[in-house]
Amino acid sequence: MLSPADLLKNELLAKLREEDRKRLIPHLNPYYLKAGDIIQKAGDEVVDTWFPCEQSLAGFQVWVDDDNGSVEVAIIGREGAVGGIVSNGNVPAFATAQVRIGGLFLRVRTSALEHAKTESVALRHWFSRYSDCLIAQTFQTAACNATHTIVQRTAKWLLAAAARTGSREFALTHEQLAEMLGVGRTFVTRVARSLREEGIISTRRGVFVIEDATALKNKSCNCSAMIDAHFDTVLHGIYTDQDGNRKYG
Repeated sequence: MLSPADLLKNELLAKLREEDRKRLIPHLNPYYLKAGDIIQKAGDEVVDTWFPCEQSLAGFQVWVDDDNGSVEVAIIGREGAVGGIVSNGNVPAFATAQVRIGGLFLRVRTSALEHAKTESVALRHWFSRYSDCLIAQTFQTAACNATHTIVQRTAKWLLAAAARTGSREFALTHEQLAEMLGVGRTFVTRVARSLREEGIISTRRGVFVIEDATALKNKSCNCSAMIDAHFDTVLHGIYTDQDGNRKYG
C-alpha cells in the first residue's frame, strides 16, 4: 500500500491538493521498470497512466518510415505522466512510450483516474494544464528536429534529462541517445567526444555526467529553456529540488 509520501516522488502528483492525492492513493500501484521497457505501444488502447518518480524517465517515439525509423518527440520525467491524461482512455495510442532511465513508476488505471476527475474540478484542471505543457513540448521538439544541429539537439536532450530527473548524472548509452535523436550512433559518439574533451560532460560505461551546465546550455538551442519556461508558467514550480530551488531548467 502506498503512503502519501510516495506520491511526492512525482512532482505532478506532489503539486495536487492533499485531498486529491488521497483520492488517487487507493488506485496507484508501484512498479520498478528498466530502460527499454515499453509502457504503451502505438496502436494499443490506452488503459493505464504512469507517473515516473525520482530519476525515472520515459520517452514518446513516433514512427517515421522504414528508412528513418522512429524519432523521440517528448521525454517525461518526474514532472509528468504517460498515458490517458486527457482522454477517457481505451483509445489507440499514437506514439510508443518507452522507459529511458529505469526506476520507480506509479501506475493507475485510466478509468480510475477519469472517475477521480469527475469528483474534483481541481484535479481535472491540473491534468488539463499538464496536457497543454506536453503538447507544447511536442510542438517545440518538431521544430527543433527540423532546424537545429545534432550538437544543439544533444545538448538540449541532456539538459532536459537533467531537469526532469533532478540530477546531473544519469544512465544512458550512446545507442540509446542516438535512437532518441533519430541519428546514427557514430554521430552521437563524435558529439560526446567533443563535449568530453571540452570538459562539459564526462562519461563512463552507460552513464553521462554533466560537468558544466552553463557551457552545455551555450551549446544547446533554446528549445529546452522555452519548454521549461512554459511548464513553469502553466505548472508553477514543477522543476524544483527538495529545497524548492529550480533545477537546470
